[in-house]
Amino acid sequence: MRRLTPLRGLLAPLAAAAAALVGLPGTAAAHQLNGRFESPLPLAVYLAGAAIAVALSFGLVLGRRELPQPMPEPGPPFVVPRWVRLALTGAGLLGWAWALVVSLLVAVPTDADPGSLFLWVYGWVGLALVSALLGPAWSWLDPFSTLARIAGRVGQALGVGAPASAAYPERLGRWPAVAGLAFFIWLELAVTGGGGGRVLGLALLGYTAVTLGAMLVYGRTTWRAQGETFSVWFELIGRLAPLVLDGPPEAGRLRRRRFTSGLFRGDWRAAELALVALAVAGVIFDGLSQTDVWFNLLGEHSVASATVQLAVFAGVVIGLALLVSRVSGRAAVGAGLVPIATGYIIAHYLTLLLIDGQRIIVVLDDPFGQGWHWLGLAGWQPSGSWLPPPAAWAAMFAAVVGGHVVGALSGHGAAALEAAAEVETLGEATALRRLRRRELPLACLMVGLTVLTLWSLGQQLVRPAT
Repeated sequence: MRRLTPLRGLLAPLAAAAAALVGLPGTAAAHQLNGRFESPLPLAVYLAGAAIAVALSFGLVLGRRELPQPMPEPGPPFVVPRWVRLALTGAGLLGWAWALVVSLLVAVPTDADPGSLFLWVYGWVGLALVSALLGPAWSWLDPFSTLARIAGRVGQALGVGAPASAAYPERLGRWPAVAGLAFFIWLELAVTGGGGGRVLGLALLGYTAVTLGAMLVYGRTTWRAQGETFSVWFELIGRLAPLVLDGPPEAGRLRRRRFTSGLFRGDWRAAELALVALAVAGVIFDGLSQTDVWFNLLGEHSVASATVQLAVFAGVVIGLALLVSRVSGRAAVGAGLVPIATGYIIAHYLTLLLIDGQRIIVVLDDPFGQGWHWLGLAGWQPSGSWLPPPAAWAAMFAAVVGGHVVGALSGHGAAALEAAAEVETLGEATALRRLRRRELPLACLMVGLTVLTLWSLGQQLVRPAT
């Protein structure tokens, strides 16, 4: 097989640039995570990290030596124990009901609010990481699917048959899931600030009604696969994971596969690219909009101004992703953005999960905000004193750069698989040349997003991260 000659002169100037950046004077104003940690490193270190990311990305693009082989098939199926699936189903339904009741009917202190804990901390962060790094836990946690099944069985017991499902409009694709994710990102970043209360409860109630209605019209399985925001999002980010469903969730079968191999299977649609790009934009915007630089440029946030800023920023990121996909291919952009989204979620929300996640103790101690203190823990507060700040920052930095590197490998691998399919018609030399041209826009997009994220991590915050 013909090999490509790497550009050996590329790494030396980039290494020199990185060394120069490290040598720059001055320390970045401390970017505090949840108001608890300060960065132990100068801003130049983060910029040096960006330079390293540039070197790795362009080294992958320009130094590729051969076309890859197809990914191996997943291993044989195995069954998740029924009690595990039932426990997850019960936990999902209990969490949904608990958050809904307390948010709508009880005025509770912020720390004792289960809605914000279950949705923003355990859902947006915890479940996303479980889905990406382990497997499809949401398939059994999903309370909306459970409610639809319960409603169907109650209807059968009462002799009321379910209406025939309508054909799902093909033109809708997965765009309803994109709209749903946009709504929840807007709710968190522009309206609630990551909090809960009645606004969150009303949003959850409305989303439940829309979801159950759509499942009634189009069928539970169809809507879950096409329009239900959390199912679609966790399935997309779960293409990284080493475990994948084999058949419907009710069968309880999983298969083991190589990490990231799911990114190379199946077609990537425009709506799926938009969904992943929207998630990336939401995480970056959450960090950028809290910095002094952003505040000084755009002033105090209101719901209206934050909505406009978020819409413009997300629109630019989604537009760039779709534009690059016209050159690099949807599979390459999708495979590249999923690891980046995972890395960014870890970097921006690690301490949110590790510290604010402890609020489950407060919630269990006073589950309805009535001052009962069932566990005898009145006055207890989450603490981050056990987490060394340098370790937290090292994990954040590694998550951003690591996500970028895995994204670069995956995105370029997907592009190379497409090039391999063109060898018979174009010849290997032509296919490799076209591959290089297609990969450069993708590398530039990923490097730009990573540099922006690393820069934001070195800035001073106006307010604590949500």
